[in-house]
Amino acid sequence: MARQQVDVRREGILEATVAAIEARGMAALRVADVARDLGVSSGLVFYHFDTKAKLLAAALEFAVDRDLARLDAALAPHLPPTQALAAVLASYGPTGSAAGWRIWIDAWATALREPAIRRMLRRLDDRWRAALRHVIVAGVESGDFHCADTEATVARLGGLLDGLSVGVLVYHSVSRGQLRTWVRAAAAAELGVAETVLAEAVLAETGHVTPANSVRRRPRSARAGQGGTR
Repeated sequence: MARQQVDVRREGILEATVAAIEARGMAALRVADVARDLGVSSGLVFYHFDTKAKLLAAALEFAVDRDLARLDAALAPHLPPTQALAAVLASYGPTGSAAGWRIWIDAWATALREPAIRRMLRRLDDRWRAALRHVIVAGVESGDFHCADTEATVARLGGLLDGLSVGVLVYHSVSRGQLRTWVRAAAAAELGVAETVLAEAVLAETGHVTPANSVRRRPRSARAGQGGTR
């Protein structure tokens, strides 16, 4: 029971730290801020995390892991390569409130001065890139994808997602719809797949079928006599 209470308390500290980072930013955050928000002493926070850098690194991992958890589903062996690719790409870009992404971007600047943050960022980035690499290799082996240099493709797609995600969350110069469309087009070009094929994979992954797709997928006999009218 005591162990369970410790685990719950640690998770509560991380949740409070994530909220405090979003409100104040990593650079300005103090351990005392987190303690005050929780109504506990700073000593209790330091009991779980020896330093502020370790607290920030753990909070970064906690926040981003909630987004990266979708990778487990994306790597399910029963998914066809195009659908797995759509799932992996969707797991990287900002979704929902994008708490993990907001903290990730903030952490880039902090990582210049904090080795612990830098190591955590690298580990999390490596995790996603490994998933993308796995999906691409599987697609090449199955004949669904054509890719001469997997590492270069992973680097280019990752760089594109990084830049566009900053545009979405920081500059507001890119919409989430544009991010998804442009990344899908780039992935299709990189892997020798028709963009419409990846678009259909996205629909299959999300469970959405648009009216246009519903009409196009109906048996030809069901469309007979409709002519060109709308």
